[in-house]
Amino acid sequence: MPRSTVTRRLAWAAVALLWVVALLNYLDRLVITTMREPIIADIPMTEAQFGLLTSVFLWVYGLASPFCGFLADRYSRRGVIFASLLIWSVVTWLTGQMHSYSGLFWARALMGVSEACYLPAALALISDHHRGSTRSLATALHGSGMYAGGALGGLGGFIAEAYGWRAGFTLLGAVGVGYALVLVIFLRDAPRGDETASLVEPVRGGASLRELFSRGSFSVLLLLNALVGVANWAVYGWLPTYLREHFKLGLGSAGLSATAYLQVASFGGILAGGALADQWSRRRPRGRMLVPAIGYLAAAPALFVLGWSDTLAVALGGLVLFGIGRGFYDANLMPILRTLVDERYSATGYGFLNMIGCLAGGGMTYVSGVLRDRQVSLAIVFQCAAAGLLVTSLLLFALKPRAAGPSELLAANER
Repeated sequence: MPRSTVTRRLAWAAVALLWVVALLNYLDRLVITTMREPIIADIPMTEAQFGLLTSVFLWVYGLASPFCGFLADRYSRRGVIFASLLIWSVVTWLTGQMHSYSGLFWARALMGVSEACYLPAALALISDHHRGSTRSLATALHGSGMYAGGALGGLGGFIAEAYGWRAGFTLLGAVGVGYALVLVIFLRDAPRGDETASLVEPVRGGASLRELFSRGSFSVLLLLNALVGVANWAVYGWLPTYLREHFKLGLGSAGLSATAYLQVASFGGILAGGALADQWSRRRPRGRMLVPAIGYLAAAPALFVLGWSDTLAVALGGLVLFGIGRGFYDANLMPILRTLVDERYSATGYGFLNMIGCLAGGGMTYVSGVLRDRQVSLAIVFQCAAAGLLVTSLLLFALKPRAAGPSELLAANER
């Protein structure tokens, strides 16, 4: 069988294998939010303490992401992915064994560290395999697994009702450990020829930082991800409350409207954005930047309308457009990063992007709560977030890819 055929099969096999890991990554982190009542009944805590279980995960996850990304650049991406899945699955199982609030708190913090290692390594490995016209689509297909995991988070509530909340964590932990063994057998790092390997020195921390932060385009990308994090977490954290209060919806209707429309639109957006960016990049070097730029150019006024309209159908239409724009961006973030910096440092770079997005999003969630205490409408929050997305779109239009280095050209030619 020709080497090119084997390489293509390995490339798509990696996407298929990691799609399941992406689903587990989001399902394991979000399932706790659907088990709130039985957990609080079993382990007494305040609402603020329960909210802190999610916050501590987000903060630790963000702060650990750059270092975790460096590990994926320095060592085997496959090895980092396996270790991440195995550890967070064990921690998921341990969460179900906790009988005190402090135990739950530290389990969530540890999960933040272990899960932070996954996404930079996975996206870098997929991009290593897909160096040509399939990179954005491959990234998009993997990202659809994260959306599926978020949508399946509701299963936790059904499991908790039927078997108790501890059984849910025990089951998910066992599934993750079992799937980690599947990765050991089937997942592979991208093949690299001997000539290319001899040119690439081991990645070092100082060199990574110099390469990333010496490029103004990377700093611009950090700003973009902060603005996107602000918009995303404004919607994730407060949209159900806004729909319930502004449109007088019931608790269930508000929650379903806030998640179903967004997740379905994002799912479609990430697949369409990946395929479109791959096609456009064949003719335009900036194609992968233009697709999310156009997506957010439409999403910005849509988010503004979401916070302005008094008609539910119009507001939900704005939410759908926001979800599509979000999908366009998620499909192309790693491919864009790899056109701006040396690809050897892409996992580290993505770790920094993860960090700034999580910290900005967490800050936005807190500030929105403070504004609500001061009687400021959530509509104002959404409209400010919309302004940030408009800035994001304009900056994406201005970004330009760098020239590829010698080692990257050699690696690309081998494919």
